[in-house]
Amino acid sequence: MAKASSGTPATIALTRAGVSFTLHPYEHDEGARAYGEEAAALLGVDRGRIFKTLVAQVGGRLTVAVVPVAQHLDLKALARACGAKRAEMADPAAATRSSGYVLGGISPIGQRTPLPTVVDESASAFETVFVSAGRRGLQLELAPADLITVTGASTAAIATD
Repeated sequence: MAKASSGTPATIALTRAGVSFTLHPYEHDEGARAYGEEAAALLGVDRGRIFKTLVAQVGGRLTVAVVPVAQHLDLKALARACGAKRAEMADPAAATRSSGYVLGGISPIGQRTPLPTVVDESASAFETVFVSAGRRGLQLELAPADLITVTGASTAAIATD
């Protein structure tokens, strides 16, 4: 198990929970805006195994959606998964304020304000998946079941091509 030497809230939360994870740092290009795509390319990992963390307004409540970087969030599917009529992407300022992370470094783990979380069901197809460790240029790898447990997430088909 990796130590929380990077000290992000995500790695600290995983360490406290006794969850095994591996840190994968990479050199982030400040000009890059497709953060997950950048991570996949620089780490040499299939885009289907790297999951991005998105914050949406679902039924008037902030909700975290975790989907593969190779796909897009299906807002209608997210709303259905949460038992709501509609969902829309949250204001970026609200996402950073709520999570305590910067855009491009939002982790589903260790958020300042714990939010309802839905992980795309495709995560279960892999032995391990990658998510942001809480800052740009740092991914963490863990078992999908651990991701779901530590975030209290539900799973649903919320990603689309």
